[in-house]
Amino acid sequence: MERDTTNYYEEFGGEPFFADLVSQFYANVATNEILRPMYPESDMKGAARRLQIFLEQYWGGPTTYQEERGHPRLRMRHAGFHINPAAQDAWLDCMRKAVDGMEMKAEHREKLWRYLEGAAHHMVNALD
Repeated sequence: MERDTTNYYEEFGGEPFFADLVSQFYANVATNEILRPMYPESDMKGAARRLQIFLEQYWGGPTTYQEERGHPRLRMRHAGFHINPAAQDAWLDCMRKAVDGMEMKAEHREKLWRYLEGAAHHMVNALD
């Protein structure tokens, strides 16, 4: 099977695309009753930056995330948060609205969404 060597970071639109996606996502988080309490006001900008540089690196962009924070270890980094199916669904709802607000090719939207869904499912650490 042929390996996909597409640089999705560039295909999606580079840094402006990810900045816009993350900005739209956090605008949704700000009004979400489940997610908003998980983000201290003093760290909203930091959380947004970390998500942006993580997504940029994951999709083939600069390796800033790894240089600053090391291996992503997403489950470990989120272990201190109570992430149950309701929180997962709230996160996916906020992210779906952000993705839907982006101008992108249908096949890119599908690829991005499949990854985000899988990542959200992987973060669940509580059933209540």
